[in-house]
Amino acid sequence: MSSLISENDLKYEADLVWLEDIDSLEYVRQSLDRLPTRGGRPAYHRDGRMVGYATLSSQAKSSPASGTFRRRVFWLLPHDRDTDPEGLYAKSAPAEAVDPQTLEPRVKGRKTERSQGGPPSPAMQELGITLPL
Repeated sequence: MSSLISENDLKYEADLVWLEDIDSLEYVRQSLDRLPTRGGRPAYHRDGRMVGYATLSSQAKSSPASGTFRRRVFWLLPHDRDTDPEGLYAKSAPAEAVDPQTLEPRVKGRKTERSQGGPPSPAMQELGITLPL
């Protein structure tokens, strides 16, 4: 989940590679995957589709135990809002979802009103709580 990703996990990111246009995506799911290389398109073994991935600098060290590198992968499932706008996430988002417009190398991204399904609830408004824009 994106909340479990720390800035320290991302310190060796060199670039984010997008496999499709993210301008129309309100959110992407992100995870840290153990991968055999610092760069290149990783294999994808989830339902849905990979939307993008991070590449690492040459300073990134592999795990001594597994020889793998921890890299971010961005993805969507078939029931996510981009393909099922009236479905499960019509007015919400999965826990690991972030607004792709807030993502950069070494920046974990944020949840926004856009990524979370639109205006804050009346309870949030009453308490004066807003998500970053």
